Amino acid sequence: VQLQASGGGSVQAGGSLRLSCAAFGRAPGTYAVGWFRQTPGSDRKFVAAISWSGSDTYYTDSVKGRFTIIRDNFNNMVYLQMNSLKPEDTAVYFCAADTKKYSENYTPQWPSEYGYWGQGTQVTVSS
Repeated sequence: VQLQASGGGSVQAGGSLRLSCAAFGRAPGTYAVGWFRQTPGSDRKFVAAISWSGSDTYYTDSVKGRFTIIRDNFNNMVYLQMNSLKPEDTAVYFCAADTKKYSENYTPQWPSEYGYWGQGTQVTVSS
């Protein structure tokens, strides 16, 4: 599966952005998707994940209540809606796919669980 992330940009604190992750080469609903972010000199950190079925989601604590991960299987897309953005959300954001089906409701949280990665998209939040 090939992934293409888009939607990054520059916003002021309190603003919103919606990141998109388009998937190619694999049927919708047959992989879990995660979003990660990375700042210079740091490892990629988990942000959010959605299960194969789309019925289960999981978020890192710092984004709960502000970010929402959504999958649109009709269009083979996954979105990360980011509201109430903070300067500490500034990073390069990556989407990733896990095609190993542990269960339809599993939400992978570690980078090593994902076998496919899209290119990053920069999100900059100014104070």
